[in-house]
Amino acid sequence: MIDHINALKTSWYLSPPWGQTIPPIEVNLLERVYLRTTRTFGYCCGIQWKHETWLYSIDCRNEILHATQHQIIGTGELENLLVQKPIFILGQKVILCSYSNDTKQRLILGVALVNNSWFYLVELMSPTLTPPLTISNRFSLVGEKSLVRVNI
Repeated sequence: MIDHINALKTSWYLSPPWGQTIPPIEVNLLERVYLRTTRTFGYCCGIQWKHETWLYSIDCRNEILHATQHQIIGTGELENLLVQKPIFILGQKVILCSYSNDTKQRLILGVALVNNSWFYLVELMSPTLTPPLTISNRFSLVGEKSLVRVNI
């Protein structure tokens, strides 16, 4: 007998919210950008898929601002931070270690630099048919040690 609930959850976690092809990103992580809304410079410290578009986190002198591609202009220059490149990339399949008994395979939906460490946005819970009684976030930032690369 097929477990339809688990099959749906598995396909949900591995179905890219952007469709078949990952839309191009406007700027790279650690790239210096001009933020049109505040008329300041900063650097891209995070990218995540939200509200049907890439949302960029911009570090502007220790204040993190969020912007869409239309609100930023990339300079092509990288910020000189002494951090290694992220291990995982946007859209990559990973295994989420030690998270309940649900399907553990997930897609990387975002990458963020927090206190000089890379964190990755993954979906922890699939949506429900009925609204939950408490407000819960289906997505979470997890560290590199909580994820394992899926070899295809």
